[in-house]
Amino acid sequence: MNMRTLITGASGFIGGFLVEEALRRGHEVWAGVREGSSRTHLQDSRIRFIDLKYNDKAALTKQFGDFASLEGGWDYVIHNAGVTKTLHEKEFSRVNAGYTGNLIEALAAANFKPKKFLLMSSLSSYGQGDAKTLAPIRLDDPQRPESVYGKSKLEAERLVRSQDYFPYIILRPTGVYGPGEKDYFVEIKSIQTGFDFTAGLHPQHISFIYVKDLAKAVLLALESETALNKHYFVSDGYAYTDTEFAHLIREILGKKHLLRVRIPMGLVYIACVCSEWFGKLRGKTMTLNRDKYQILKGRNWLCETAPLQEDLHFIPAYPLRRGLEESIEWYRAEGWL
Repeated sequence: MNMRTLITGASGFIGGFLVEEALRRGHEVWAGVREGSSRTHLQDSRIRFIDLKYNDKAALTKQFGDFASLEGGWDYVIHNAGVTKTLHEKEFSRVNAGYTGNLIEALAAANFKPKKFLLMSSLSSYGQGDAKTLAPIRLDDPQRPESVYGKSKLEAERLVRSQDYFPYIILRPTGVYGPGEKDYFVEIKSIQTGFDFTAGLHPQHISFIYVKDLAKAVLLALESETALNKHYFVSDGYAYTDTEFAHLIREILGKKHLLRVRIPMGLVYIACVCSEWFGKLRGKTMTLNRDKYQILKGRNWLCETAPLQEDLHFIPAYPLRRGLEESIEWYRAEGWL
């Protein structure tokens, strides 16, 4: 029998790939998509849609009750919906944590018990690793997020871990890139013009996960019979510097010359403040903002991946070069480059 899976935030960058991977593995997919959200990348006729009322627990409870009566319920819930940047900082907690709490409580109130609930969190829920030793962040390290975004993700994690209504998995991906991603694309576009502006005078040590590999890890975690009430970091298992990342992009783009400029963090902060201010004037969220500064200033965003590999036998198919090549090919085909 096919597994029925609800994927919230299905219209977003990661959500579309989660839907695609779940369908590929034979799941009956329900895509949680808010009214007015783009369905451009959700064209498969097998997808079924539902507009969940995350901000209204009573309405959400009724939705789950009605769905259970008509359809019998979902086997898995992937809670991927959330915000990574917003005009007002309080929205991080309201959406990332508040909606998670409403979802959990509505499932319980409707007596709707999935086999497993997966929360898509973030490496930011831990905060940066030790900048001196450059030791990868470990699962047993204390969670001390600096960014408001990271704090809201930690708050959501605590809500999931404190309940005992259903088994859960928490995944914390590092930097996610791939076709359609917009933040790393800013750097790709800049390098195409011949400039690489890098935050900080000292190298930043970073890790990545290609979006298709992340989707694979999510489904492996759901389908594993032994991965219950556990949490993992998700990366491709390699460490890079910001310079190596830019060099790979330059090679793939075929740029012979690149002017690399390292900007002191003081100036980066000013740029982030100005960008945020300009965004508020236009009513538009910006890639650079004060909360993003907390992530940019971190020199160590490496994380341990052995637990994920050992428990789920997860082997990424996309090392960084291959993932960037496929991404850049997509950007070109879609006219972004």
